[in-house]
Formats: sequence, structure tokens, C-alpha cells
Amino acid sequence: MNATPKNKSFLKELKRSAIEILDSKSNLNIKVLYEEEAIALALKYQSTLKSVYVEAMKIGVSPYRYIRNRESISMQDQIRLAESRIAVIGSGGLGGHVLLLLARIGIGHLRIIDGDVFDETNLNRQPLCNKETINKAKPVVAADAVRLINPSVEVTIITEKVNVANAEHILSGVDVIVDALDNMDDRLVVEETAKKNNIPFVHGAVAGFEGQVTTIFPEDKGLMSLYGNDRHVNDKFSPENILGVPVLAPSVIASIQAMEVIKILLNRSGVFRNTLVHIDLENGQLNKYEY
Repeated sequence: MNATPKNKSFLKELKRSAIEILDSKSNLNIKVLYEEEAIALALKYQSTLKSVYVEAMKIGVSPYRYIRNRESISMQDQIRLAESRIAVIGSGGLGGHVLLLLARIGIGHLRIIDGDVFDETNLNRQPLCNKETINKAKPVVAADAVRLINPSVEVTIITEKVNVANAEHILSGVDVIVDALDNMDDRLVVEETAKKNNIPFVHGAVAGFEGQVTTIFPEDKGLMSLYGNDRHVNDKFSPENILGVPVLAPSVIASIQAMEVIKILLNRSGVFRNTLVHIDLENGQLNKYEY
């Protein structure tokens, strides 16, 4: 049985499960659904927690976990986020932060793509790496973390590196692709696939205490305008390898990437299309460059 408006029994019980509370921020009475009640409904009606939350929001009942989103994200916007599918390629320094942020904001489905495992050198910056996760597959660890934060988020795990042969299969059917990669060759493969499938692509990169973000739509110029035509840049001479990657820049750049995803999904203004945002944390500088 599915939790849909056509199921009168489900809707009746959903309304009964909602609790009216006084919101201290707005001083208004609002109806909320606590997670324990939502999980019970999902189990009873053989549905998903995400479906229960979406149906609750459609009748004006806010999942209690999202109550502090209300001032910035409307109920309709929260539904849109819950019905969205995002692919994050890489779940290390950038990707790990992006995944945790998108899980908390309420993205409905995350496709986590990474063919790597955690090692000791990841401990300095990658939020999902700790002494317990070393030698474990990054997307498996990431999926567990997402489920602990927000069990309503549906997760697909792909434990392989993206390449020309598999990119189309791996990336099709999502609303936005987030680039949390660390090499240009793979980035260009992903960008080409995104353009071919009409999917917006949020690029991020970090090195030292600096980082940059840009968003590329299918009709935009893209990475070639930033990095040139060389698909096989020698990683030995990449900024990341020359400057290293301390912990600070990935968290900041990942936050901007996550915000780009939200702006795209909710049709908000200010998406960084044909614009490179560069941040230098050490010198306190933020610059925008049109390309």
C-alpha cells in the first residue's frame, strides 16, 4: 500500500498524527510531524519515510526536523527538494561535506559515486574519514552517514570510478551533478555527459587555503574556458599537489556547491553560471570572474 492522497485511511491517520505546536520564532501555531510518528506510518502503510514527509507537507504539516528551514525554505520548496535526485561524484574532502549538507537540507535522493577507499592521509580534511572508516569504501561510509542524519533520504551507492564507458549509465536521471573530483580528465568526462543529458553541473576545486566554484548548464561554455583543452593534465603539477589540501577550504567550497544545487532546484537567482567564484581564505578575499 502506498502513502498517497488516494489512500483515505493513510491521510486520516497522517492528520491525526500531526501535532500543533507554538513556533517560538514566529509566535504562530503550526502543525508538525515527529519522525517517530512518520516512521510508524511508513511501516504500517508499506511506504517510504520520504513519501510520508512529502504527503504531510502537501497538506501543510511540516516534518519537525525541517522546522528551522521554514524561514528560508517554503513548504513547496521543501517538497521540491524532497523530490529531487542529486549525483555527487567523489565523497572525500568536497563530496563528503556536500553530501552531509544536502542530507540535512532534505534532498530526497543522493547518488554517491566513488571508487576509492579511505586512507590515513584523508584524516586531515575529509569529514567522513576517521580511525574506524580507514580502508572502507568511501560511498558505503557516506551512505551510512547520510542515513544516520536523515533516514528519509534515499541513497544509491556506486563504488566505481566514473569514466567514458560508464558515465552515461551512472549519471543519467538526476537533476544536478556535483563535481567533487580531484583531476581534470574525469571532470571533463562528467561535464560532457552532463551536457549531453541536459543536466546542470556544479564544479568545485580546492588547493591550499583557496578554492573555486562555478555552475555549468548544457549551453554554457564550461571547463574548457577555464582550464584549456588539455584533458590529461599531469597531476604531479596540479595546484592541489603543489599546495596541499588542509581542512578549511573544502568545507567552505562544499557549502557554496551545496547552495548552488539548492538555487538550481528552487529556481533562485544568483547561480554562478559563466562566473568563477574564487575564495582565498588566508587573505580573506572573494573574487568573481566572468568567463
